[in-house]
Amino acid sequence: MLHDGSGELRGFTKVVRDLTERRRLEDQFRQAQKMDAIGRLAGGVAHDFNNLLTVINVSGQLLMEQLPPRDPGRRLVKEIATAGERATALTAKLLAFSRKAIVEPRVLDLNEVVTQSELLLHRILGEDVRLATALDPNLRPVKVDPTHAEQIVINLAVNARDAMPRGGQLTIETRNVTLREEDAVTYPELPCGRYVLMAVSDTGTGMTDEVKARIFEPFFTTKEVGKGTGLGLAMVYGAVKTHRGHIAVYSEVGVGTTFKILLPVTDETRPGPRSGEIRTVPRGAETILLVEDEDTVRRLARLALEMHGYTVLEASGGVEAVRMAVEHPTPIHMLVSDVVMPVMGGREVAEALRAKRPGVKVLFVSGYTDDAIVRHGIVEATDAFLQKPFTPTSLARKVRAVLDGTE
Repeated sequence: MLHDGSGELRGFTKVVRDLTERRRLEDQFRQAQKMDAIGRLAGGVAHDFNNLLTVINVSGQLLMEQLPPRDPGRRLVKEIATAGERATALTAKLLAFSRKAIVEPRVLDLNEVVTQSELLLHRILGEDVRLATALDPNLRPVKVDPTHAEQIVINLAVNARDAMPRGGQLTIETRNVTLREEDAVTYPELPCGRYVLMAVSDTGTGMTDEVKARIFEPFFTTKEVGKGTGLGLAMVYGAVKTHRGHIAVYSEVGVGTTFKILLPVTDETRPGPRSGEIRTVPRGAETILLVEDEDTVRRLARLALEMHGYTVLEASGGVEAVRMAVEHPTPIHMLVSDVVMPVMGGREVAEALRAKRPGVKVLFVSGYTDDAIVRHGIVEATDAFLQKPFTPTSLARKVRAVLDGTE
């Protein structure tokens, strides 16, 4: 208020501030904090499940190999194995959401990912949903884990199909975009630069604002009980964030939904074609020091390695492993060690073993897939990593590859 010398009111000043943008940013920040907290919980749950699933999967495969072909028990064991595989897939989605999965990025053309997925997409969508694509022929390359890229496309397609119970159209579009300073309001977490945009649009039922606010949360679903896990879009969110990208959803009830994903362009060139994977696992005769603090996982891993011809020295912890390495009179060719263990972790075991036995090969295994934890365990560039849950075949194949120097 403005007063004159006598105290009489002569006028007033009014200041109006538009807080819309500030509140929008505050909402984004709170949402990011909530998603981060849920991600940490999901990652911890997934780690515990990885150890349990290792036991289930390894036991199932070993039992299946011991049963005669016509044994009626094979059907039950196969059901156990199938359930283990499904649980492993769910755990992988949790890890993808929590951004704690070990990723293997490669230089990719997203157009090829979409094109190669089209046959599967037609089967997923059914006859009453039309699939249309608008792919930029000059699309720039991105560096993304191929499995993540495929899962993004498939999960968005499945979500779109469920939103179109009476049929409709699904459109996948790709194009190049460049973010400038003025785009910081829309994409505050992305630096300026070149990106590839992939938009997946449907003509389905659309979503309310309340649903949109929760669609990326694990286990949140609008489907009936037993009709879905609610992990599909959570996996997409985690995969996009893992690769320093951005995902946004635009939806209107009764009109449809569009998911827009931005991934940074890479300047790296694509490598040549990879040779086909060898399906048979050669047997070995080397001596392996196996270190694992989970008793059941250790016993099953030992059995799997011994069945492939290896001599296994079994230790339940780092201190015991170092003692065995000192006392063992003949060569130890390889260390297979869990990363995170009480008292002495896998990194310390590897360093101590290399001091006593230079040249020993190392393979780390872990259910913890936080990149910082895993990388902390890897001592040298030649060290390999195998993520739990693993099967007897995958363990034996990895061990053979590391020993032969092809890993």
